[in-house]
Amino acid sequence: MSGIESFDYRCEQYFMHVDPAIEVLAKKHFPGDHAEWIDGVVMPVVWKTRFGEGRVFYSSLGHVVSEFAVPQMKEILRRGLVWAAA
Repeated sequence: MSGIESFDYRCEQYFMHVDPAIEVLAKKHFPGDHAEWIDGVVMPVVWKTRFGEGRVFYSSLGHVVSEFAVPQMKEILRRGLVWAAA
């Protein structure tokens, strides 16, 4: 994610098992402030992979339109869509 600075982001998070073949582009560390069981968990929030001849881009960021006012969020989405469409 060259050129995109870290930024604070608070929203609901999905917890999932992920294919070890994905390329993780961004991840979130959870401190366990609101739930002890989540303390120290690190989850990928932006990743990409290939499937056959296709490309898959995933981002769990952006649950409401106003979140895309954050420049980093817009740039992550733009880059991901450009990459997946190539």
